[in-house]
Amino acid sequence: MILAIPSPLGVALGIATAAAYGFAAAAGARLSRQTTQWALGIAWLLHAAVLAHGLVGSEPRFGFAPALSVTAWLVLTVYAIESRLYPQLKARRALAWLGAAAVLLAILFPGTPLHVTASPWLPLHLALGIASYGLFGAAVVHAWLITRAEKQIRLTTGAAPEGGVPLLTLERLTFRFVTAGFVLLSATLLAGLLFTEQLYGAAGRAWKWDHKTTFSVLAWITFAILLIGRARFGWRGRTARRVLYAGSALLLLAYVGSRFVLEVVLARPPV
Repeated sequence: MILAIPSPLGVALGIATAAAYGFAAAAGARLSRQTTQWALGIAWLLHAAVLAHGLVGSEPRFGFAPALSVTAWLVLTVYAIESRLYPQLKARRALAWLGAAAVLLAILFPGTPLHVTASPWLPLHLALGIASYGLFGAAVVHAWLITRAEKQIRLTTGAAPEGGVPLLTLERLTFRFVTAGFVLLSATLLAGLLFTEQLYGAAGRAWKWDHKTTFSVLAWITFAILLIGRARFGWRGRTARRVLYAGSALLLLAYVGSRFVLEVVLARPPV
């Protein structure tokens, strides 16, 4: 379950987390790699404490900003694991700024309460969706690393791409995240199609082609095309990255975009 952090303790934890991320990002260029990793690790743990506090806090809430906060934490979790396997990866500062922005946004926009008649299975449904966000977010980060490495190769003669991580390795990791994200997104859409009323209780409704559903299905189709193109036609490089970015943008509009419009632009809770 993804909850907001409206309590004073939650806000204090959020501010401390954003400050820790900001320190790791701003001082990363002047500190040693090990010190920067420790700073980012402390910020990551504080971020986890913010999310854990939401789980045991007051009434359950959900919204575009908490969704982005959890997505950022998942991306950072993936990076923390991968940096052990590939210490040459260099995305700490960018991810630290991402984490700080996501946490502050969740403080400013804590979301709206979940309907009291919602099913106990709803948190699992939401978790599947946010997990797919995190995996596709990790894929986008790897695609960005590939783009940066290619620029390094063009601009610096003889330089090793991304500090020594081969481009093919980065590309393989990117598609692994895309595949895993596609599986979770498929499960999320299938659950929404078959069990909408069971998940949302009295607030539920039959499958409806609203903005969230339309963008989600378009994103699913885009990622399916990407995986088919990769398997059948060997898509790679700029073509594959453009399709990945397009699918990720559609997925971002599906939930985060629609909730942002409802919560911020229209200032009313979702139906």
